[in-house]
Amino acid sequence: MRLKAELILFLITFIWAGTFVIIKPTLQFISPLLFVTIRFLIAALVLTLIYRERLLRIPKPTLKMGSILGIFLFIGFVVQTIGLKYTTATKSALITGTFVVFTPILQVFVERKPLKTGSILGVILVFAGLIFLSSNESNFLELILTIGKDFNIGDLLTLICAIFFSGYIVYLDIISDKTDFNDVVWLQIVVTLIGSFILMTVFNSFQIEPIKFTLNSQVIFTILYTSIFATIITTFLQTKYQKYTSPTRAAIIFTSEPLLASILAYLILNETIGIFGAIGGFLIIFGVLTSELYDELVKNHRSKNEV
Repeated sequence: MRLKAELILFLITFIWAGTFVIIKPTLQFISPLLFVTIRFLIAALVLTLIYRERLLRIPKPTLKMGSILGIFLFIGFVVQTIGLKYTTATKSALITGTFVVFTPILQVFVERKPLKTGSILGVILVFAGLIFLSSNESNFLELILTIGKDFNIGDLLTLICAIFFSGYIVYLDIISDKTDFNDVVWLQIVVTLIGSFILMTVFNSFQIEPIKFTLNSQVIFTILYTSIFATIITTFLQTKYQKYTSPTRAAIIFTSEPLLASILAYLILNETIGIFGAIGGFLIIFGVLTSELYDELVKNHRSKNEV
């Protein structure tokens, strides 16, 4: 069962990785906020049909907690999608992946959990990776002299996305034992839908982001892929199968998402990030793995030595 579960988790990761490559070219035909609104409208309609018999029985405390969780998800998806309009699919995937490193930092302040050595090392590696990833220079001296010069608005928005996804994970950890997962899934999808619709309306009214929509096969495919496969199906599969493997093994599998997205971006979108970009991507992935695995590896090593 563990092998089957881990193969399914890898399939989930591959589906998530594909979203970056699919959404990026689609944003030339549809404005980001309209895309997020339609994506979560379809997801909300499907989930409402599935959960229709239990929706009126959701407890008030769950309504509050699920709505707060939905706000984290809403902000994360909105800034990520808008950011993807201004940065590459490769950079978006790599920067989004840094949420794993930010999560233990937020837990220090929110849940009073001590910051472990692996988390500190992970932050350092990810920060160094971001410097390399956001540089277009050709040698190390130019890189040092121009730190941050090529870190654009899309990269910044994606970094904000990673922070809010971290907040989402921390808050989910807090409320997971106090709520029913099915209720929370529906609530966070609906809150994301409502939030994106309101923001889309406001942005359109003030001409911050006018609504743009050209209906074609690419737009239809992207909306169906992200709403059905990357939102609903992956959520159910992850919930059902992740319990059959360890959190550590699951974390390793999920860490492959930015790597898979980078490969797909190269094959499908012909994106290249240069030698420094490749070094930056490696440092980010290595930093994420370090944050997740370092302390457990050290603990296991010490246990073996003691025996």
